[in-house]
Amino acid sequence: MGVANGEMPTYTLEYKFRQRLDAPARAAYSWCTDFEPGDGKLFPVKWERSVRPLSEGALILTDTTYPEGRRRRIHRLVRLNPSEMAWTNTHLDGPFQHSQYWYRIAPDGSRRSHLEFYGSRLVTSRRSLSRSEIARLAAEERRGDSGLWRRRIAPALERDLGSHRRRT
Repeated sequence: MGVANGEMPTYTLEYKFRQRLDAPARAAYSWCTDFEPGDGKLFPVKWERSVRPLSEGALILTDTTYPEGRRRRIHRLVRLNPSEMAWTNTHLDGPFQHSQYWYRIAPDGSRRSHLEFYGSRLVTSRRSLSRSEIARLAAEERRGDSGLWRRRIAPALERDLGSHRRRT
């Protein structure tokens, strides 16, 4: 936790998860890092995206959402690491400014892979939070992000790449 100049305390919510993908690792990485304006269809809320390349391995995503009828614009710096099939996403502004998210696609044989995700979300609070409150908030973030991948992103990836989940 850090407090500067009488500001509200800031806390780091750290969490991680893995998401199985019924797709080859290299294809999954390419799909995940092919950022485009139409990506908003993956999210359950109205979401618009613009993409501005900075260099071969860096870009700025400008995401606009409309929570409670108000427009919210967030800029994210994305750094790509193709040799590791990994990327980072850093919030440059918005309610979770300076939060970072790490993603890595790892192979599970030649036809399957999984996402390894690590989130480090910074949040401010008007009051001090206990360790158990921080842990509860981190668990809520984990549930939300992993649920988004499980219910929306992974199925879209598998559908777009022409794979089907094995029925068990």
